[in-house]
Amino acid sequence: MSKDLEISRRGVLVGTAAATTVSGMPAAHAQAPLRQAEPSVVPVTMEVNGQSRTLNVDTRTTLLDALRENLKLNGTKKGCDHGQCGACTVLVDGKRINSCLSLAVMHQGDKITTIEGLGAPGRLHPMQAAFIKHDGYQCGYCTPGQICSAVAVLNEISAGIPSHVTEDLTKKAGATPDEMRERMSGNICRCGAYSNISEAMVEVAGGRA
Repeated sequence: MSKDLEISRRGVLVGTAAATTVSGMPAAHAQAPLRQAEPSVVPVTMEVNGQSRTLNVDTRTTLLDALRENLKLNGTKKGCDHGQCGACTVLVDGKRINSCLSLAVMHQGDKITTIEGLGAPGRLHPMQAAFIKHDGYQCGYCTPGQICSAVAVLNEISAGIPSHVTEDLTKKAGATPDEMRERMSGNICRCGAYSNISEAMVEVAGGRA
């Protein structure tokens, strides 16, 4: 290495130190870790399974985590956590949503229904009873989301809301197997209980398929 190059390197080091001194920023201070902002916690009040509940939640908390971690309603399952499997489906004001994709603070004043709110041992919801009768649950992990979604599907059909397979949009869709399969396509069952789930839904729909 040449002498000129060594001098040049020292010159750079001296220049850097001088620049730090001129800026008034101590080197130790410049290397101090950045402080992370404190999480923002806000109160949110919602009606969960018929009861008013007020929670103080981090604004980043999903509805799914608020139900499971804050309210200990573990019937709602965390599956993919990306809105792709439907295991976390709950009803909000009667409409189904993937609770992993929704923040708790977005539900101020909303009415939330989880699987625990649909029915309980001794007073099962008709859809819960039909799932048992037709063995629509198998391993059971996806079952709460499947049942909540199935209840909402029949309500959607009853309300005349069309789907992608509704042939005539001027007429009210029927509770046919095609309509049910299309509307339930966002709920994944890795055990393959789809045919049993469909039979349970047909029974609850009154055998109109």
